[in-house]
Amino acid sequence: MLRRSLNRLCGGDEKRVDSRTIYVGCRSCPDTEAFIPSKFCDNRIVSSKYTVWNFLPKNLFEQFRRIANFYFLIIFLVQVIVDTPTSPVTSGLPLFFVITVTAIKQGYEDWLRHKADYEVNKYPVTVLEDGRSVKKESERIKVGDVVEVVEDEIFPCDLILLQSTREDDTCFVTTASLDGESNHKTHYTVPDTEKDLLALSATIECEQPQPDLYKFVGRMHIYKAEQEPAVRSLGPENLLLKGATLKNTKKIYGVAVYTGMETKMALNYQGKSQKRSAVEKSINAFLLVYLCILISKAVVCTTLKYVWQSKEGQDEPWYNQKTQKEKDTNMYLKMFTDFLSFMVLFNFIIPVSMYVTVEMQKFLGSFFITWDKDFFDPEIQEGALVNTSDLNEELGQVEYVFTDKTGTLTQNNMEFIECCIDGFQYRHRDEVDGFPVTDGPVSKLQQKAGLEKEELFLRALCLCHTVQVKEDGAEETARDQVDGVDGMFPQPEEERCFIASSPDEIALVKGAMRYGFTFLGLESKSMKIKNRQNDIEEYKLLHVLNFDPVRRRMSVIVQTKSGETLLFCKGADSSIFPRVKPEEVDSIRLHVERNATEGYRTLCVAFKQLSAEEFAVADTGLRDARLALQDREEKLMAIYNQVETGMSLIGATAVEDRLQEEAAETMEALQGAGIKVWVLTGDKMETAKSTCYACRLFQRGTELLELTVRTLEDGRTKREDKLLELLRDYHRRAVQDAPPVKAGVTRSWSTANQEYGFIIDGATLSLLMNPPRDADASLYRSLFLQICQNSTAVLCCRMAPLQKAQIVKMVKNSKGSPITLSIGDGANDVSMILEAHVGIGVKGKEGRQAVRNSDYAIPKLKHLKKLLLAHGHLYYVRIAHLVQYFFYKNLCFILPQFLYQFFCGYSQQPLYDAAYLTMYNICFTSMPILAYSLLEQHMSIEVLLDNATLYREIAKNAMLRWRPFLYWTVLGIFQGLMFFFGVRFLFSNPALQDNGQVFGNWSYGTIVFTVLVFTVTLKLALDTRHWTWINHFVIWGSLAFYVFFSFFWGGIIWPFLKQQRLYFVFANMLSSVSAWLVIIILILLSLLPELLLVVLRKPRGPHSRQMKRRLPSSGTSTIFMLSQTASSHSFSWSD
Repeated sequence: MLRRSLNRLCGGDEKRVDSRTIYVGCRSCPDTEAFIPSKFCDNRIVSSKYTVWNFLPKNLFEQFRRIANFYFLIIFLVQVIVDTPTSPVTSGLPLFFVITVTAIKQGYEDWLRHKADYEVNKYPVTVLEDGRSVKKESERIKVGDVVEVVEDEIFPCDLILLQSTREDDTCFVTTASLDGESNHKTHYTVPDTEKDLLALSATIECEQPQPDLYKFVGRMHIYKAEQEPAVRSLGPENLLLKGATLKNTKKIYGVAVYTGMETKMALNYQGKSQKRSAVEKSINAFLLVYLCILISKAVVCTTLKYVWQSKEGQDEPWYNQKTQKEKDTNMYLKMFTDFLSFMVLFNFIIPVSMYVTVEMQKFLGSFFITWDKDFFDPEIQEGALVNTSDLNEELGQVEYVFTDKTGTLTQNNMEFIECCIDGFQYRHRDEVDGFPVTDGPVSKLQQKAGLEKEELFLRALCLCHTVQVKEDGAEETARDQVDGVDGMFPQPEEERCFIASSPDEIALVKGAMRYGFTFLGLESKSMKIKNRQNDIEEYKLLHVLNFDPVRRRMSVIVQTKSGETLLFCKGADSSIFPRVKPEEVDSIRLHVERNATEGYRTLCVAFKQLSAEEFAVADTGLRDARLALQDREEKLMAIYNQVETGMSLIGATAVEDRLQEEAAETMEALQGAGIKVWVLTGDKMETAKSTCYACRLFQRGTELLELTVRTLEDGRTKREDKLLELLRDYHRRAVQDAPPVKAGVTRSWSTANQEYGFIIDGATLSLLMNPPRDADASLYRSLFLQICQNSTAVLCCRMAPLQKAQIVKMVKNSKGSPITLSIGDGANDVSMILEAHVGIGVKGKEGRQAVRNSDYAIPKLKHLKKLLLAHGHLYYVRIAHLVQYFFYKNLCFILPQFLYQFFCGYSQQPLYDAAYLTMYNICFTSMPILAYSLLEQHMSIEVLLDNATLYREIAKNAMLRWRPFLYWTVLGIFQGLMFFFGVRFLFSNPALQDNGQVFGNWSYGTIVFTVLVFTVTLKLALDTRHWTWINHFVIWGSLAFYVFFSFFWGGIIWPFLKQQRLYFVFANMLSSVSAWLVIIILILLSLLPELLLVVLRKPRGPHSRQMKRRLPSSGTSTIFMLSQTASSHSFSWSD
């Protein structure tokens, strides 16, 4: 029972067969039926992560799961409990700062989610109760309530449509926030329901909640006095989904079937989890290595201390007698406390300040994206937005890009380009005096025949569609509501506004208007059109044979005033050509193929005159099939195929879905950078495939491997068997028989090999993810992934939002754990945006849910190129250098401290003064690396954008692998040894001062520290390729500050210090010429290997010739141009 309750709460499982029974209006059931009321969840939506009560413990738990935070907490507690050489403040303060800043940031983000939930849950809705319309808050809707929704309102839960104000008992909705399609979809009321809903007595039996947007099965029992209950089937066409919007319908009433977290929209919502970058994982790995070094140092020192003290006279010399308390202390406890003291003494090898610097670098670095004036879009008067600064460097490591199509790759704007009628090409802008452009000479007979066919073709365009004329036509500037954008074809005599259920249908109706045939609208099953002579023609609409992805065509059956019954059909060429007369095909095929290669969406148009007997059979068959409870789809398909045969081909159309600005160039640049692009869309396959060709993801020579419902339809074998057979066949062609591709070879250089494009739809993916029980699920997924990885591009169409997230998750968790990026503009893309390592929202026309849930938001797709290839590349290089540099400089810092223990009897005596220990990472060496990590450009942005292949050089975390880490570690050990033993060699001369006095241990440590600070700072100066005045200021300023601080700290007697170790030590040290000489020589010797590497290392790689172009000239400085306007900031580099 508990499991069932949890399943119900969490959305359950597609495979469940149990159903729910709902009483319409929540009234008691008639005595004839047994009805047990069920408990359903309320209509509250919860997307937040924390509550007031669990925020503190839950957030602290999440933060202390990070190795670094937990480690510093332990060190802080040790310093508090045990008597250690350093103060607890040195580790406690930075830890408190990092934890507090992170908690405030995450708390604010969750507060915004609470605020959004509150707005949704408190939204006022109208519910019918006891014959009255009652205003309620959305969260108080219960399953079974009859809800009233008016035009342009969003449905507050999943409803079954009971009543509509439209005469034909339909309503129109847009589902942009669910599947990305903002075109209008038609939904139908349940037949035979009472007009007076108060008198309606009915129960609904339907499946339990599941996330598939396109699937719904149920039935409705309608009870009438002294009659047998009527049973009506329910399908997706009766279900209105939460999040969809009512359009072109004044008012509807519907009964709530799924509420709150059980709605299909909620089941498709992927909860927001904290994302971690690959760099952070590398830091954790390096941290473990340095932790092992730290522990081994502490163990060695503790062991050698007790070995040394075991010698006679060493444990208790005459000048340092033990107290009674020390003598009574347990030896093992003393060894343990000594071990902890050494841990604290060497603790500075783990750079706590690195995490503060990394946080600052990420936070400040994110402003460069916000300020970049290239990201500013004048149309919406907005620039880029950074919601999460934690992932800046991940932008430079992307291996897979998952993109939505509608509104992301395209502008949601279809344009009629040309048509072909009976072999004649009609291109609107190429016409001269009304004559079409043709491929050959035109005889008078052909001209006459063409004109007859012309009118028939234009009538077909005006009748074969599901377009509606907007009822509110009195607006001054009417707009076509399809895919959320304006129509592009103004009508001179009158402005018309259309809505449609398919994105290309308005374009076709507008195309017919260009040639004199205007669709006037549908009223009471009567379609009216105006012909070239301005006469009104009226047709009775008898049936609509809807489009589906298997048939790939749609038809209408209409009746003329003279009584003739006509069938008009339009669809894909592969679907129409086998159903028309063969002799008619050749004249059209040439145009269709040419248009398809140009990336246009092509449709063929055919017609058929039905006899009275043919129509009677078709009419009876269609009515019976639509009422069937079992196998409804199969029965409808059989009737459709029976009617749509023996047609006459009239012509073809070419429609272009306008791409986003520079979409093709952006996709080419990403593929040149070695990034694989997958298109995940809820749209139809034909439209999506056409877009992929236009974006150059599929080329003319690309062989398409299709794994869709259509390819699985085989009467001889089961779908599951056919799926496995196709997978193995595609795997053999794309993987086994394909020659190996050399690393670094771009697509344009490997055209000799066959390129493959892979296409899969949502239904097939469902079958692939949930194969039969006796099948090997891992085999299906493994074959699928290998085929996809060997394809140049992958197209996934008819995807539900959760399926998009499943695809991303599957690739993300595949071998090698590739870095993934998802980009989309609609609420249907939120799940995949949250699932990917990096989520990008496009500020499109489908609301701002994608932007709110994304890590980064950009106005247009074209901005993705610069975001990844320039910003991402530079961010990664900067932070990788920052991480390696921090570990290196702290190793240089603490290695002399470790070596010093061998010369001080392992007494835990610090080599450096406490002020130096505290200030080293906070003041003396922090600002130069922070400036470097914000401003460094090892290559100019222009070069990075022009040469996409440079992105490959840093792929797969190249700068934070073990080899470069080992190089930095060896360099740190070499320089640490040089510092300590170089100064020790100096101290072998007893007379270092003019008066013959010797230096003490604090002078020793100060000389080592001086060499250390100058060496690590100059090392960074050697690594800097792009000098700005800021770099000069912080590098030379840090060194000057160190000298000033040392003089100041040692030159004054501070009253609050119990002991002043450095009083006049620094000034006294610099009075020795020997000390000066050793400091200069040791700095030069320490940097010598680095200087030799820079001089002797030859440039490598195919881009070495561009080295001069890569590096911005070191003599110039970067000027920040920050101009604040009312709406945006702009940022640019200029020399």
